[in-house]
Amino acid sequence: MRVGVPSQAPAGETRVALTPDVAGRLAARKLDVVVEAGAGERSHLSDAAFEKAGARAGSADEAWGSEIVAVVRAPSAEEIGRLSRGAVLIGFLNPLADAETARALASAGVTSFAMEAIPRITRAQSMDALSSQATVAGYLAVLLAAENLDRFFPMLTTAAGTIKPATVLVLGAGVAGLQAIATARRLGAVVTGYDVREAVREQVESLGARFLQLELEADAEGAGGYAKELGEEQQRRQQAAMAEAIGRFDVVIATAAVPGRRAPLLVTAAAVEGMKPGSVIVDLAAATGGNCELTEPGQTVERHDVTILGPLDLASEMPEHASQLYARNVQSLLELLVSDEGELVLNWEDEVLAGACITRDGEIVHEGAKQAAGAPAPG
Repeated sequence: MRVGVPSQAPAGETRVALTPDVAGRLAARKLDVVVEAGAGERSHLSDAAFEKAGARAGSADEAWGSEIVAVVRAPSAEEIGRLSRGAVLIGFLNPLADAETARALASAGVTSFAMEAIPRITRAQSMDALSSQATVAGYLAVLLAAENLDRFFPMLTTAAGTIKPATVLVLGAGVAGLQAIATARRLGAVVTGYDVREAVREQVESLGARFLQLELEADAEGAGGYAKELGEEQQRRQQAAMAEAIGRFDVVIATAAVPGRRAPLLVTAAAVEGMKPGSVIVDLAAATGGNCELTEPGQTVERHDVTILGPLDLASEMPEHASQLYARNVQSLLELLVSDEGELVLNWEDEVLAGACITRDGEIVHEGAKQAAGAPAPG
């Protein structure tokens, strides 16, 4: 059984789906691991390191033509055309928004597993690639904020006097938000966290941050622990209360997201206008519409003397460790797909495999992906 790892560098991807240590563990399970030559270069992983671990450096055709193909981002239509019929594809496939990819994979007869669709259950934590990449993004968001803020993060006592620490508000206490809180605290800022889910208050406070209470009289925790979308009136009240609070902070790091939906609008234009001159907003939700009304995806802009950053796919800015974490997620999923003898075993009674599968037998089988694609039910 061959596992292929193609390079996605031509599409701008800096990460690689497997790293040498993980490739070595898979080779020990009697798998033939083929990594396209140069696939790991942007993550500082050489072909020689892969070969030393027991993998092989091969051609793009060999990698894409493998029985199992592991990628980071969703493949293009041309790349899907290079997959063998009946092949297994693993990667971030954006099934709730990218209907064209789901349709193309179904038409190609590919059995696909989306890393972001893996159920949030205890036994699947080691496969949770959303969390691993969000950890990287939350860390880097704080560094971006510190770089763009023209003030110190920590309190400094000098002969010229004492400098007060920066105040940071983190919106959304998921994995990215909690990592941002922890990182900002390490840099010496006074940190406050906010989330519509009351259950995360304890996690925020355990990191030494305060919890911002807006008194919305609603707990928006949905399935799997994710936040769910608030009603229109609740959103309006949330925005008004948030606008009043935001003016007290030097930095706002926005990480709030609702799976399959536009990111909730938390920071209005009026709220930005009320911030102190020189303040900074880092909007990690830029790719799905932004938590800030004035965010421009992929751009850094200045509005009302406030710097607003809208980074896209921030985890790819730290490719070495992001690849390391992602590869371990992929390895854990592969261990469910492949027997100790190196044979493909697809147990559709397993809730992890059934939940993460997007296409099989020429059909879109994931409920959310079916709705996005307008596909009929299987059979």
